[in-house]
Formats: sequence, structure tokens, C-alpha cells
Amino acid sequence: PPPMLLSILGLALLGALHAPPGFPVQTDFQQDKLTGRWYSIGLASNSNWFKEKKHLMKMCTTVISVTADGNLEVTSTYPKGDQCEKRNSLYTKTEQPGRFSYTSPRWGSKHDIRVVETNYDEYALVATQISKSTGSSTMVLLYSRTKELSPERLERFTQFSREQGLMDEEILILPQTGEKLEGQG
Repeated sequence: PPPMLLSILGLALLGALHAPPGFPVQTDFQQDKLTGRWYSIGLASNSNWFKEKKHLMKMCTTVISVTADGNLEVTSTYPKGDQCEKRNSLYTKTEQPGRFSYTSPRWGSKHDIRVVETNYDEYALVATQISKSTGSSTMVLLYSRTKELSPERLERFTQFSREQGLMDEEILILPQTGEKLEGQG
């Protein structure tokens, strides 16, 4: 082959090596349709805290809203003993729609968040690459608009998590919590 072609191929290969693990991103992502309340139904992660805490984890609610400057405010409620703990995170939009970044004030970890696929009114699959000074980990979340999700969606979540190199014991379908978290109504 002509030398020109070889150097182009070489560059392409080089680019592939440096790219972060590529989670796909929802095409034609419509941010305003992602807002509102979701339930976290599935969680998969290869981080150490997940291994320690996974037997305690329960389904939580997450409310997503868009800020004035077009970023996402994500409010998650975690069951903690018999109380609920709320946590707010600001996901900063990147030049790629459906992709956000977040830095944890507490741990200093950097999160590369991507909405992998969603149909907005039923489910959303979100993958996060987390990098810390101690190393990086992958987290996949399955959100649902209702507390029940079809077996196909659960299967897709499990399958996608495996494709990201997560083991079966690192993939969890979260048990439902009591009605306490729901508030009245």
C-alpha cells in the first residue's frame, strides 16, 4: 500500500489506543426529556465501596432537572437506616450531548457520565467512568420511571454491564424499599 495510507492507518490506531473506554451515547439526545423522577433499579460497579456496601443497597429515587445554564442537577435519595439521605450533584454538560462530567467534592474523583440509551418515558441506561488518584472504576446505572421494569430492559442492563467487563457478582438489581421513601401519595 502507498506510504501515505500506512501513516493514516497508524494515526487511526494511535487514536484508538488513547481513547477512554468508549461507552456509546444515545443518538439525538434530548436533555429536557430526561428530567423528572426516576427509580434506580439496577446498579453495576467494580469499585471497592460497591463490594462492601452492595448488600445494604436499595432502590432509590433520583430527580433530574436542568439548570439555567443547561447543566443537569441530579438529586438522589438514599435509604440510610430508617431515614432518607438526599444528595445533590451537578452534572456539567460537555460538547457531546448526552455526556456529562462531575467532580466529587468529597472524594475528588472525576466522573465521565454518559446516557447510553433511553426512551425517556420508560428507562435510561447511564454509564460512568470514575477516575481517582487510586485508579479508575466503571459504574452502570439502570433508571426506570416506575418501580417495575420489563425483563428485556433488565437483561439489556446486565448484558451491557458485562460488555463493560463487569462480573456477574458486580451487577445488582436493587431490591425495593418500603413505602416510607415515597412521601405521601
